[in-house]
Amino acid sequence: MITDMSGPHRDDQLPRLYEEHMRAPFPAGFRGVDIEGVELILLDADVAGLVQGELKGGLDGEGVAILWACITGLDKILPLIGDEYCRSYYARLRVMAGLTAARYMLSAI
Repeated sequence: MITDMSGPHRDDQLPRLYEEHMRAPFPAGFRGVDIEGVELILLDADVAGLVQGELKGGLDGEGVAILWACITGLDKILPLIGDEYCRSYYARLRVMAGLTAARYMLSAI
């Protein structure tokens, strides 16, 4: 397991966003859609699973690597999503991924 180097491990924002995300319906009409080679439903499932893993105790090195790949995918697709609800749905995923990834970044001393 990678050691968290970013300060306090738990805050209220990530669990709150995760709960909000899990209650939100997947964007209508976007099942099976892929944008620039990124399959939206798989990206959603991957990020949600990684955030859940973080909230349940943390990610290992492989999980962190997958998380960074998901962030790359999110950054690629977000500017290309025209549907407002879908864009906000994936923007929330990007915030959750960023909050999770920040817990594994080394601080400059």
